[in-house]
Amino acid sequence: FALPGGFIYVTRGILLHFDSEAELMGVLGHEVGHVTARHGASQMSRQQLQMGLLGAGAVFSETVRTYGALAMQGMQLLNLSYSRGDESESDRLGLRYITRLGYDADAMIGVFEMLAATGGGGGSRLPEWQPTHPYPENREAAMRDEIATTGASRSGTMNRDVYLDMIDGMVVGVNPRDGYFEEQRFLHPNLAFEMTFPAGWATVNQKTLVGAQPASEDAVVLLTVEQDATDPATALSTFLAAEGISGGPGTTTASGAITIHRSDFEAAVEQGTVSGEVAYLQHGDLTYRILGYAAPASWATHRSAVSTAISSFAAVDDPQVLDVQPLRLAIVTLDEATSLSRWVQENPQPLELEVLARYNRVDPAEVLDPGTRIKTAVGTPIG
Repeated sequence: FALPGGFIYVTRGILLHFDSEAELMGVLGHEVGHVTARHGASQMSRQQLQMGLLGAGAVFSETVRTYGALAMQGMQLLNLSYSRGDESESDRLGLRYITRLGYDADAMIGVFEMLAATGGGGGSRLPEWQPTHPYPENREAAMRDEIATTGASRSGTMNRDVYLDMIDGMVVGVNPRDGYFEEQRFLHPNLAFEMTFPAGWATVNQKTLVGAQPASEDAVVLLTVEQDATDPATALSTFLAAEGISGGPGTTTASGAITIHRSDFEAAVEQGTVSGEVAYLQHGDLTYRILGYAAPASWATHRSAVSTAISSFAAVDDPQVLDVQPLRLAIVTLDEATSLSRWVQENPQPLELEVLARYNRVDPAEVLDPGTRIKTAVGTPIG
């Protein structure tokens, strides 16, 4: 995806699905197209103008004030159509860019076939006027027409082997070195700690926080790293001294060799007030904050679960946790004619056959020639 200002990002997940350098270049060309056509800037300007007009109308018109939410939804739907137009224009620009560099135009077709295979279909997906992108099969049809109309070269470079060499060894799926859940128990091999979140709560693991929320959605507990290098006692005092927060005095508890500085608190928020418990602790070179809170009426219900979760933070020295490794891609060259299905039977894989078939763009039963290079995986799945 492309951001205003020209920054372009590619996810690790999609890299595993590309089959050649040309396909990667096609997607990058598409994103460069968004930048050169100023789609992001135009979208922001258009939305700012629309919101400004809607806001001005609300000042003078009771009708606009009454139906403002409906009008905003209408504008969002209007912007979706602009966005799909932008996507189509970027597809054409991406084709132009890669063929100028000598890549095969058919790489664009391969990308849309891959997106159609990985994105699902049938009656479960949104109608095409709702998503921001046209359906992949429709983009593929439009691209075939564009290739035929422009006479773009279909005999350029694909660089499949070059690309497979580049992604050989890439991490597949979630990297457990960055933390993973075993039911409610969260383990972080790189930082050597664990914490158990309340039973039955839905959990999430992101780069900057780990958290959990009950099914009632009226409470939350969050674990984060304090960016300012301060000791836990000072961090707690600073938190309790912040405007709109009351609480304390703080107490200390021990979790093994770790001292946890903690306190109940109440905080004024936009919707009213929340009640909760906050804790700071130091482990290794980092200071962590654990924050749990709920609406005052719900806090009594969740207080014990939050407190127990805070107390569960502990150092980990189990080698089985500390040494865990992610799954990695392994490029294998077939030494005989075989199908992916048969090869997997003879060489058990940590990934399901359907996943490998999508990575390799083949039917599991299709017979592949000797010398064909295929994407496989090595490692032991977590959980």
